[in-house]
Amino acid sequence: MSETHTDGRSEHNLRVLSGCSLLSGLPEQALREAAAMARVRPFRANEVLYARGEVQSALSVVGAGSVRISSTSSDGREIMLTLFEPGAWFGDTVFSPGVPRVFGATAHSDGELVEVPGQGYRDLLARYPEAYPRTLDMLSRRLWSAISIIEDNALRDMPGRVGRRLLFLAQMHEPGETGDGPVTFKLTREHIANMMGMTRQGVHRVLKALEREGLIAFSYGRVTVPDREALRRYLEERPEK
Repeated sequence: MSETHTDGRSEHNLRVLSGCSLLSGLPEQALREAAAMARVRPFRANEVLYARGEVQSALSVVGAGSVRISSTSSDGREIMLTLFEPGAWFGDTVFSPGVPRVFGATAHSDGELVEVPGQGYRDLLARYPEAYPRTLDMLSRRLWSAISIIEDNALRDMPGRVGRRLLFLAQMHEPGETGDGPVTFKLTREHIANMMGMTRQGVHRVLKALEREGLIAFSYGRVTVPDREALRRYLEERPEK
């Protein structure tokens, strides 16, 4: 491989990794090291990227396209849990080598992953400990969101459940730099219905209710959460079902 081609690949990887919230605590030199060791993995729509139970050894960052994280019902039907777009990361087991994946990852459209080897990533954290506060913050946010979804499924009404899922997705698509600005991501009513076990009509009613509160904007298969804290306060103040 020529040096020019290698440099071009590293610069491409650097652009992708720089947009990942999990990695935003790494200094520039560490990001460049991560980019140099990373590999690009192209994928086609509906290609299985990781199967449930597989041991995933890399940190995966979506570079282009979208990836759905899903499970399978007892009758073999795929249930989409969340949808990741460019900049989003998955592969939490990179922090616990040898632990199998709980959910599968499937290409939702054509695109690519930028994968950082697990051991290489852990070595970077050891050599650049200043990245730990941001890393732990991102892991804590993801854990909070996941636990909140479990709680909502048992205690909340449909607007509360849908709102919490949208807040979770907004956090997954958070840009690399911290901020409180609006977050926009691709999501159709059909996607939400599949995630929540609802009808498309039911989803439409809930989205309209959230729009009337000024908590989301929904158009052309894209959802915008203008103020994540406002949505969070609304969800916390809603009565239990």
